[in-house]
Amino acid sequence: MSDLINVILLGIIEGITEFLPISSTGHLLIAEKFGLGERSDLFNVGIQAGAILAVTFIYWGRIWQLFTQWRDPANRDYLAKLFVAFMITAVLGFIAVKLGFKLPEAVTPVAWALVIGGIWMLAAERLAARQPDRTQVTWRVAILVGFAQMVAGIFPGTSRSAATIFTAMLAGTSNRAAATEFAFLVGIPTMYAATGYELLKVVKEGGVHHEDWSAFGVGFVVSAIVAFVAVKWLLGYIRSHRFTPFAIYRIVLGIALLLLIPAGA
Repeated sequence: MSDLINVILLGIIEGITEFLPISSTGHLLIAEKFGLGERSDLFNVGIQAGAILAVTFIYWGRIWQLFTQWRDPANRDYLAKLFVAFMITAVLGFIAVKLGFKLPEAVTPVAWALVIGGIWMLAAERLAARQPDRTQVTWRVAILVGFAQMVAGIFPGTSRSAATIFTAMLAGTSNRAAATEFAFLVGIPTMYAATGYELLKVVKEGGVHHEDWSAFGVGFVVSAIVAFVAVKWLLGYIRSHRFTPFAIYRIVLGIALLLLIPAGA
């Protein structure tokens, strides 16, 4: 029963943090280190896919429009930019895996990433606010967002949503809603691909019978439900508010972790 509660809590944490610019991977690592137990890579990626499923439902109308009206030049151009951003992340991610890259398991680098990312968010939003309100996603935005996803994947605590949203805003899509939509849409194939890769690896390595599939399923469902609520709230929030509170939260949490870790907490 206690393990089930831990799984539910991890699903809630993932659902809340995946699309808020505060780093879901960082929060999951912190939660696992501070009492909720370590989980497999497939579990961690899988519950992220649960959150992505929620965004798929939220943006289903937009996705349907893009694919059913692809003959429209604007939709075809947007789809091409989503594809390029995804492929940049996929290719770089494949290279990183082949080179043997693994995510750090210590909390200290996550804490530093939270602080540095929070400061960067404050500066980036101030710079973006000085630009004219632009909703168009340019090729420069698409390419840089693809790289930003990879950077966030390498450094837990960076936050994929923060990296992609603020990269888009600084690169030319200064409108918060437009930048957020592109960042979230490009995250859909990225996270589904990551989950599929991890699942394939588990099957190939014969780990199917060792994986806790019940925990995986519970975490996936909880994450999807919580993420649906969180994203709905966030999309309404950013229409009239800045991301400043999230940046401050990151900085405070990161500093608290840096202060607590040496004390043995």
